[in-house]
Amino acid sequence: MQIENLQRKTQPAIGNPLVRKFSGTTGKKENMFLIIGAIMIVLAGVGTGWLLSGRAKGTSESAAPGAKQTQNEAGLADEKTFKDTAEGELEEGGIAGEGTHHLKRDSNTSQYVYLTSTVIDLQSFVGKKVQVWGQTITGKKAGWLMDVGKIKVIQ
Repeated sequence: MQIENLQRKTQPAIGNPLVRKFSGTTGKKENMFLIIGAIMIVLAGVGTGWLLSGRAKGTSESAAPGAKQTQNEAGLADEKTFKDTAEGELEEGGIAGEGTHHLKRDSNTSQYVYLTSTVIDLQSFVGKKVQVWGQTITGKKAGWLMDVGKIKVIQ
């Protein structure tokens, strides 16, 4: 008798299913409003980010304030800070995340100078033989890593 009572308590009632359907269904119009609303929110977020980044105003500067930039030369004339110098052909690419560009001084990659710059845009000098002035910084993979402050085309 006690076993029968326990079985009745733990088993669901036969007429009532465990999973029930909702009585109201959403219409196609309601779904369309939700989809359009989601798209509008995403577009508003992208547009706001674009405006706040400054690209909408065309404020991308290729040199830092106070740096001069011509077709053959760019940077600051600060010889106390940027006292190291090197020459070579400027190419894109660093090594293991260090540097954005490198100077090809010899065919041997161990002679490359890996470069980054907080002052000038190195990209406009790619493919040219240049002389750079900068400050040597510690690199983990690069044999010579330099923060460039001035660059000049020499050929």
